[in-house]
Amino acid sequence: MKFASQTVLALLAVLGLSSSPAAAEPVKAEVVTSAGKIVVELDADKAPKTVENFLQYAKSGHYAGTIFHRVIPGFMIQGGGLDRNLREKRTQPPVINEAGNGLTNEPYTLAMARTGDPHSATSQFFINVAKNDFLDRKNSRDGFGYAVFGKVIEGKEVVDKIARVATRPAPGGHENVPVEPIVIQEVKILNGK
Repeated sequence: MKFASQTVLALLAVLGLSSSPAAAEPVKAEVVTSAGKIVVELDADKAPKTVENFLQYAKSGHYAGTIFHRVIPGFMIQGGGLDRNLREKRTQPPVINEAGNGLTNEPYTLAMARTGDPHSATSQFFINVAKNDFLDRKNSRDGFGYAVFGKVIEGKEVVDKIARVATRPAPGGHENVPVEPIVIQEVKILNGK
């Protein structure tokens, strides 16, 4: 019997098959904006709670009608929480900070926005447009950092276009607000969950 099972395993190896389950395909989502479409790949293995949080907001339609309300060239573009009138949309409870997951704030990565409280992230996210390693857990001043949970795989030119728009200060203490609103029309889950 031992010989038979070894033979089966050897045959599977020759055929390029494995007896272990295949890794799940990463979840992809399309962020449809007034400036174009951005496709992101989410890393549920390294940031499971953050990805699930993002997917819940996407599935509920929360992101429809929000804007990229903070755009800083050479740094990042942030959105997902405010409408065109800079009113904050109602959110679910915050997600725990998963910045210690080994993912870093490289260009075109997707990360969670938060306040000074490391575990305050809700719906707002940002896309890095530069290497922002000072936001990584190992380099952050507060010892927590900003959790990366995905990366842009299509539409980098859209991210770059948004990062170059003219901005202005706005009432309510908002800085770096695009003069012409960049609206998130929807976030569509393309596969997976």
